[in-house]
Amino acid sequence: MSTSEQPGTDERVSRIHEALSGVIDPEIHRPITELGMVDSVTVDEDGTARVEVLVTIEGCPMRDRIERETAEATATVPGLTRVEVSTSAMTEEQRRALTERLRQGRRQIPFNRPGSLTRIFAISSGKGGVGKSTVTANLAAAMAADGLRVGVIDADIHGFSMPGMFGITDQPTKVSDLLMPPEAHGVAVMSIGMFVPEGQAVVWRGPKMHRAIEQFASDVFWGDLDVLLLDLPPGTGDVAISVAQLLPSAKMVVVTTPQQSASGVAERVGSLSTSTEQEVAGVVENMAGLTLPDGSVMDVFGTGGGDRVAATLARAVGHDVPVLGRIGLDPALREGADQGVPLVVSDPDSPTAMALKGVARSLVRTPRGLGGMKLPLTVSRS
Repeated sequence: MSTSEQPGTDERVSRIHEALSGVIDPEIHRPITELGMVDSVTVDEDGTARVEVLVTIEGCPMRDRIERETAEATATVPGLTRVEVSTSAMTEEQRRALTERLRQGRRQIPFNRPGSLTRIFAISSGKGGVGKSTVTANLAAAMAADGLRVGVIDADIHGFSMPGMFGITDQPTKVSDLLMPPEAHGVAVMSIGMFVPEGQAVVWRGPKMHRAIEQFASDVFWGDLDVLLLDLPPGTGDVAISVAQLLPSAKMVVVTTPQQSASGVAERVGSLSTSTEQEVAGVVENMAGLTLPDGSVMDVFGTGGGDRVAATLARAVGHDVPVLGRIGLDPALREGADQGVPLVVSDPDSPTAMALKGVARSLVRTPRGLGGMKLPLTVSRS
């Protein structure tokens, strides 16, 4: 006989629901009670608690974890002799209801909503081969290690690399028409590379790439991000313009090497900001020098590229543009990218990792605040 049939025993059911409010869905990062995932809770007359939990899909990769944490939370309630937890998949109707709840009834890019506190940075470069994607992955991992909620959109549709750099092999979980991005090293990542068979090229033109980025921003459940990074393709093509249109609050971070030719094309990328009215957050000089065994530094690609780009951009935008940091030429940085473990995670105290963490912290140094925002206020008069 369940508690619904016995007077005086409902208190244990209520306490179980309270305990389950501390069980967080690993993908959606919200309590399972808030998401409507607790289907039923009963307590038999012998003190056996039975909890039925709904998971999003039949093959949910987090099913075992949810069952374990649900059982552990339920067992904290006094007066129980045994806990039994079972799971089943949501119906299509229940998934649609969950999707609507997550969207809060509005199908739009959440980062553009009034009051959004997510800081957005578009990591760009004038040419390929300057280490822009490696810098993006390490900045994201460094921010996550500092306790921030971080997401990365791999906007380089033709040359996607984020899944490999984070060691991600899983596809996003689909809940109705909403996607849950995979996570690695504390970073939620979304890339077209998660849907493309290995070795297959993405042969898309501008409008289709625009739609893909729009879907990554609007049809993915990112949750309450502190920071969103976009890894842009090199140059000033369709994707850079699409990002400016779709995410107008994105600030541009320009990655260059010290080499004069690289810094020259990087200046053109940065000057795009004057056309799109984007703010330039700063310049990162990558491959700034190779430290030799005797401690001396060899400037393989020359010097001064970051300063040249920053000075040129400052003249174009009418205000100072800082050099956020100089990242040395370090084989370990490349090895980490190949192995799917960013250097700031594998060797956080190395000089190169420290330089990357310095750039990450400079980007998010200003805390999120409500200054300048219109808040909903109600004035009551007695």
